[in-house]
Amino acid sequence: MIASSPAPSIVEQATRLRRRLAVGGPLGGAPIGTVPILWNNVDVADLRLGADAGTVLDDIARTGYDGCQLGLGFPDGDDLRASLRTRGLRLAEVYASIPASVDGPTSDALGDVRERVRLLRGGGGDVLCIAFDGSPDRDAFAGRASNPETPRLTDDGWARTIELLETIAAETRAGGARIAFHPHAGTYIETPDEIERMAGSIDAAALPFCLDVGHHIVGGGDPVAALRQYGERVSHVHLKDVDPEVLAGLRDGTVGTFGTAIRQRLFTELGAGVLDLDAILAVLAERRYAGWLMVEQDSGWPPPAESAAIGRRVLAAALRRVAIASGCADAGPTDDRDGAGR
Repeated sequence: MIASSPAPSIVEQATRLRRRLAVGGPLGGAPIGTVPILWNNVDVADLRLGADAGTVLDDIARTGYDGCQLGLGFPDGDDLRASLRTRGLRLAEVYASIPASVDGPTSDALGDVRERVRLLRGGGGDVLCIAFDGSPDRDAFAGRASNPETPRLTDDGWARTIELLETIAAETRAGGARIAFHPHAGTYIETPDEIERMAGSIDAAALPFCLDVGHHIVGGGDPVAALRQYGERVSHVHLKDVDPEVLAGLRDGTVGTFGTAIRQRLFTELGAGVLDLDAILAVLAERRYAGWLMVEQDSGWPPPAESAAIGRRVLAAALRRVAIASGCADAGPTDDRDGAGR
């Protein structure tokens, strides 16, 4: 008769799985996180599934992630730190949206973003990921923002944007955290041309970039080319795949807005869309990128934990292929002392 033993705790389970999914090689130092928007969409209320913070964090831990973005309904400060610690997780980032019009940030934008910086510091987070908030005028042109009729920032709007970003970047760094600007579909910084203007308007050391590869595809860009163009300036990465049929609908106007596309699951599980994940990782491997790799999906058809698990495992397999291609002799799991694989 086999003696029974206590079931492992969620931290023990998560630790075992992280070891099994860990990969050596040039990207072996990059922590893997995910974004709780999959459970409760911050932007689209009807895509919120109502999962409480504890359930979401349990799912994130048991599907093999090292950390996460601050999610809707999460605690803050010491309570957040404790919730993360009991699951062996880290606060990878806090997302901050800049409310704006074509004339640049609104009068309350600085206060809004400073509140997100406060949450980042209180939770012991690593990165302030900052982007323009969505706006109805750009939402209607998402995926086809090269159209000459697309509303764009005025020159004064650009100047006010750069002033705000310089202020927030300095305050974030002074608090011991990092900042990265996230170009985003359906906002005033979406297309490769808009990103290039941003890059030329503020020093790279002051404002690194978060490249969201899915949003870059929607905005009309090639994320592999963007990684090569901006190099070390890309200090934070969101890995997001794009459904080809919904993307085609955005391009030809049969899917009218970015919000409609999100409801039709524009962003899908890694490996199920048009993203060339291996090519993305290969470029990052060339420079031994060690920042966060954030698996993100705004919503999904399956249960969120299922989509999160798919993303983590697809990423692990891709990381292993890239490690092998780089000549890493041991691209497999780094530790099997607990016998989890037997």
